Amino acid sequence: MESHPNVVAVREALEAAGAHTSEVVVLDDAVHTAVAAAEALGVEVGQIANSLIFDAEGEPLLVLTSGAHRVDTAKVAAGLGIAKLRRATPEFVREHTGQAIGGVAPLGHPKPVRTLVDVDLEKFDVIWAAGGVPRAVFPISYAELVRVTDGTPAEVA
Repeated sequence: MESHPNVVAVREALEAAGAHTSEVVVLDDAVHTAVAAAEALGVEVGQIANSLIFDAEGEPLLVLTSGAHRVDTAKVAAGLGIAKLRRATPEFVREHTGQAIGGVAPLGHPKPVRTLVDVDLEKFDVIWAAGGVPRAVFPISYAELVRVTDGTPAEVA
């Protein structure tokens, strides 16, 4: 699993961005939810950065949100000045990230994706994000997550 193309892409993207670490941890089992990831890692569910792709009027939008809550799509759409933000289809997600739902990483995509980073994640010293497949995760700080994704801090809940 460590040599899976998506895991390699995430590791290489972290290295290219000069991240503090490019360590990607492969867990024993797939963790498709923030609760499952938190349990597997022994951390708070809020420390899990859910990577959610939305269809923002035909363009992909990646929202990295704390696993402790849900994205308020109306609020995010209003903040972006668009009429509606829709949950993306699995095909749309794969087309724009090269990754499947449940393992979408914040980086390592074929081309950059506009990214919002939940300000609630800032309260944690270490955040865990998906590593390109449902069994892979990596640790990162909030500031570094914003930097390596070229993300915009935002209230998303």
